[in-house]
Order: sequence, then structure tokens, then C-alpha cells
Amino acid sequence: MPPSPPTPQSIDGFHEPRRENCPWCGSKRLRTRLRAPDRRRYQRGTFVVDECRDCAHAFQNPRLTSEGLAFHHRDFYEGHLRDFAERILATRPARRRHRAAARAMLALPEPESWLDVGTGHAHFPETARELFVYTSFDGLDPTSRVEQAREAGRIEEAHRGQLTTPAILARLRSRYDVVSMFHHLEHTPDPRAELRAALAALRPGGHLLVEVPDPHSAFGMLLGKWWLPYGQPGHLHLMPLDNLRTELESQGCTIVTTDRRAPHIPYDLSAALSLALAHVLPKAWLPATTPLVTAATALDHTLAPLLRRTRFSNAYRIIARKGTEQSPWTEQSP
Repeated sequence: MPPSPPTPQSIDGFHEPRRENCPWCGSKRLRTRLRAPDRRRYQRGTFVVDECRDCAHAFQNPRLTSEGLAFHHRDFYEGHLRDFAERILATRPARRRHRAAARAMLALPEPESWLDVGTGHAHFPETARELFVYTSFDGLDPTSRVEQAREAGRIEEAHRGQLTTPAILARLRSRYDVVSMFHHLEHTPDPRAELRAALAALRPGGHLLVEVPDPHSAFGMLLGKWWLPYGQPGHLHLMPLDNLRTELESQGCTIVTTDRRAPHIPYDLSAALSLALAHVLPKAWLPATTPLVTAATALDHTLAPLLRRTRFSNAYRIIARKGTEQSPWTEQSP
């Protein structure tokens, strides 16, 4: 039986007590994988990422409370990292990745309804509807971006909040043929609860599409605290593929496919450089570093076709079917 999450009892208003066991498997064999400062130079704080020696689950320890997460979340969306993230999500390569993720569902019956969880400005639904013209796309996000996306016509219904909130889940239960989560699960305090909620929102036989950072990526060791998927303080969990696959199977799912190639995002070098420069330079000097970041971005994209076929790939995808029926698809090799 997996351990229950720690009681959200704050020790300083922003952090829960440090836990001595793994939140995924309960093992007490932990090691510190990373100590990272808040990478926005104008904030104080150091964040620790511990890793379980038994199941390799990595997690923030001590974890931020809901109040601490809300504070840093607002800080992120008011800071320069928001602009960097939006530039990544709005680029042509990002649209190609979104299109590739949507194309992965084409072998299945066309869904009538699709919920994108953590949708932000709904860049994915906007791209996916080019392939699924008869599908109704809805979005869920804790920020006002989801409402802006509905006003822009990228989604039909906007749900603001958390999927695990009882009132929201009651409204969405068994409504969707597909639920997608792109780089969302690592932000959630309890990934297992989030997966259960996503499956509850699916109709019988529906499909869950998940993409998350791969904690086994070689870039994590190479770049250390400047590796963007560590994402401190916002990323609470980094789950190895085997752990997530086993968890979905334990919840009655059939794994349709896994993929470590297509989900790779070519941003490791440029993001690390941007974060390091922002940490050591005054904010007023950052515009002058744009040519350096642009050159690093070009290098990221040049190397991407090769890196996505190696352990430098920084993300993976799982498609799972709710239920236990056999899948006609075969798993893709990394």
C-alpha cells in the first residue's frame, strides 16, 4: 500500500515538515539529489530535491505548502520566466510537438470530447483541433489563462481550479473520451490522486495522455541545478517512467504506448543559460544577453534529432486506456 501524503502542517508558513520516507513507495532510503537556490535572483530560499534509492522517485523535500506554492506561482507568472516559457510554447517547434502528440491519438476512434488539464493558454487544444475537427476541447487550469483561452476561442469550456477539487471533479466525472496532461503532473502535490481524478473524468474505455519530464535524462546530471525540469520550486515530483506505468496499471489501465523520443523538448541548454544569467546578472542587463540565449536555442534545435534518440531525451509520454482490455498498439523503444 503506498504511503499517504504528509499532513500539510506548515513549519514556517511556506514549508511542510521534512519527510523521512519516499512519498511514492515509502522507503526510507533517501539521498539528496539536488540543492537549488530559487533561480530568480531577487527571491531568497534554497530547495532540496531528494531521490529514493529504491524506486528512483525524486521529490521536493521539504515540500512547499499550498500557500508557499501559491506565492511562488504568482511570482513565476509575474517574472521573466513566464516570458521565457511562453516563448517556448508559442514557437513553431512547440506547435509541431503538440501536433505530434495529437497525432499519436489518431489510431484510436475519434473522441467526441477532450479535456486538457493544466492547459494554460490552451496552445495544445488549438493545435490538436486541426486534426480532430469534430472533437470538443475543454481546458482546466488554476489560473485565469484558461478563461482567456476560452475567450480566444481555443477551447469551448474553461474550468478554473484543480482537477482533484470535489466540486470540479463532480462536474467533470465521466464526461471525456480523452484527458491529456502535458507537463502538469510534476506540479501536483499528490500525483496518484491526480491520476485517479483524471481517470474519473474519463468515460469507460477512454484514454489518458500524459507527458512529464524524465528524471533519468542525462541532462539532469550534466546541468545540475540549472536543468529546467528540476523546476524548483514549482516541480514537486519527478517520476520515472516505470513508476508511472506501474501506477496506471494498478489503477486498472492498459498501457497503450510509451515514447521517449517525440516528447523531447529542445530547451535544455538555452533554458540553463537563461536561468544562470538571470541568477548572476541584474535584471536590467538581461536584454543584452538575448544573442547568447538565441545561439543556445539554435544549438538545442540542431542537436534535438540526435538527442531525442539517446538518454539525453528530457521527457516521456504514456497513453493509457481506462479498463483492462488488450491494446492493439506496441510499445515504442527509447
